[in-house]
Amino acid sequence: MGDALAERFRRARRDPALAVLEGFHAVKHALRFGGELVEAVTEDLPALLELAAGLAPDVAAWLAANVVECPQGTLARLTPEPPDDVIALARRPAVAAPAPGGAPLILLERPTHLGNVGAAIRVAAAAGAAGVITTGPIDPWHPQVLRGARGLHFALPVLRLAEPPAGWRLVALHPDGEPLRHGRLGADACLAFGSERRGLSAALLARAERRLTIPMRPGVSSLNLATAVAVSLYLGWPEAGRGVVSEGRSR
Repeated sequence: MGDALAERFRRARRDPALAVLEGFHAVKHALRFGGELVEAVTEDLPALLELAAGLAPDVAAWLAANVVECPQGTLARLTPEPPDDVIALARRPAVAAPAPGGAPLILLERPTHLGNVGAAIRVAAAAGAAGVITTGPIDPWHPQVLRGARGLHFALPVLRLAEPPAGWRLVALHPDGEPLRHGRLGADACLAFGSERRGLSAALLARAERRLTIPMRPGVSSLNLATAVAVSLYLGWPEAGRGVVSEGRSR
């Protein structure tokens, strides 16, 4: 079992049709938001079910029926990260760029840090954003991104595109912009955030209809990417975090 299992998970990390979910919260969120899990393993099923009973009883029945208990030391062979309490494989959903009008869209232009992308997706899902678009070489469904997002890729569309989707009002977050004020963002805004090192490209800035900046104390030059996404959504969009409904389920 161990060798075959390790090989399946190794291949899955390079398979564009699959998502590797590491940890209870990632599995929980995938189940809550309609993810199709195809395999899940743990080294201590009673402990996992006890955790689910306390934190997420809505997914406990699925875990009890579907998670396979494996020998101690197995999980360490399935992940390059420190092993968690459960690891699973899920099918990546087929998603397209959402149409404007329901909630702001997040655009990350050529991000460089996998953990930052995951944290930004987690924030966007919590706020009820329309989706997260990335450009550049990073796969937004990379296992490390999924780890950082705690599996919340399944709560909103997450995809990589060559350029911003059509139809949205492109709003650039940039130090030279006007100060972001409470409630000033519309649901048709595509909020563009630049890479951690270089910021937004000149080409994208030229396309933006508007530039906004997050007010900061003098001497502070920048915020972490996920923090900037969080501040922008919760400060700028009046409906942030108010239970946006997606596919018949409340967030």
